[in-house]
Amino acid sequence: MRIIVPMAGIGSRLRPHTLTVPKPLTVIAGKPIVQRLVEDITSVVNQKIEEIAFIIGPSEKGFPADTSSKLIKIAGELGAKGSVYVQEEALGTAHAIYCAKESLSGPCVVAFADTLFKADFKLDANADGAIWVKQVNDPSAFGVVKLKEGYITDFVEKPKDFVSDLAIIGIYYFKDGNKVREEIKHLIDNDLREGGEYQLTNVLESLKQQGAKFLPGTVDAWMDCGKKDPTVDTNKQVLTFEHEAGNNLVSDDVVLNNSEIIQPCFIGENVILNNAKIGPYVSIGANSIVEDSTITNSLIQSNVEILNADLDNAMIGNYAKYNGKYTSVSIGDYTELT
Repeated sequence: MRIIVPMAGIGSRLRPHTLTVPKPLTVIAGKPIVQRLVEDITSVVNQKIEEIAFIIGPSEKGFPADTSSKLIKIAGELGAKGSVYVQEEALGTAHAIYCAKESLSGPCVVAFADTLFKADFKLDANADGAIWVKQVNDPSAFGVVKLKEGYITDFVEKPKDFVSDLAIIGIYYFKDGNKVREEIKHLIDNDLREGGEYQLTNVLESLKQQGAKFLPGTVDAWMDCGKKDPTVDTNKQVLTFEHEAGNNLVSDDVVLNNSEIIQPCFIGENVILNNAKIGPYVSIGANSIVEDSTITNSLIQSNVEILNADLDNAMIGNYAKYNGKYTSVSIGDYTELT
C-alpha cells in the first residue's frame, strides 16, 4: 500500500502562519497536520505502508529547503519509504497527483493535506476504490457523490441544486494506482481541462464509465485547517480525541509556578508557566514562557513568550512575543506585539 499526499498549495488563507511554514507542516496538538493525516490513514487501512509520496510546491512559493527532510522523516517513523516530488505549477488536482507518477502504482490512498479526519472504516478488497465522504449542511460548496445500492453513481462538483449532501473530503483509495496514472496521462496528453485545470473528478468519472465500482467511506469527524478559526477548532477537536483515548499530552518537565492546566491540553517540553491559567483546549509548543496570563481554546507554537494576556480563539506562531490585551489574535512566526 502506498499513500500519495498532494500538498503543494501555498496556504494563503492561513497567512501569516504559512509565510514561513507550509500549511501541512503547521503543528496541531504537538504534531504537524500532515503527520496526523498519514497516521490516521495508516490506522484506517490496516495494511503495511510501503511508501508515502509527498507532492510539495517549489521553494519560491514558500516551501523551505528542509521540507523534504521533514517529510521523509515522517514517513520513516511509520516504517515507510518517503518520496518527495515538486509541482512547479498549479494545474489542478489530477496534475498534482501525476507529479508523483513514479509512486502511483498498485493499491494506494490519495489524501490532500488540507484536512484531518476520524473514521472507523475498513477497505473492501472487492471494490475498485473508495472515496471518503461526510454529510454536510451546505453541499453547494463541495464536490458531492450520489449513491445507488451502496456504490457511487455520480460525482457532482459544487451543485447549485440539491443532488446529495455527501461531500468529498479529499481522501481516496484506489485498488490499482496504475489505472489512475493512465487516466491522468490521457487528460494531460489531450489537454482535457476543466476550468483551466486537470481535475481528479474527471478521472473518477472516466474510471466509473469503464466499470470501476467505488464505495463511499464515511467519516465520523472532518476537521478543516484552511483558515485560522477552523484550525483553532481542529486543535480543540484533536485534543478532545487524544484526551478521550487516554493520552497525556502534557510534558513531564513543565514548570508550574502558581499555575493551573485544565485538560485537555498539549504542553510541550521546557515550558514555563508563571501565574497562568491554561485550558481547556490549548496547545503550547516547546520552550515557551507564559506569565500572568489566561489562555483558552488557542493554538500556540514553540519558543513563544506571552505576558499579561487573556487569550481565547488565538493562534500564535513560532518565536513570537505577545504582551497585550487583545483576545482573539492571529500572529505569525517571529512577530512581536508588545
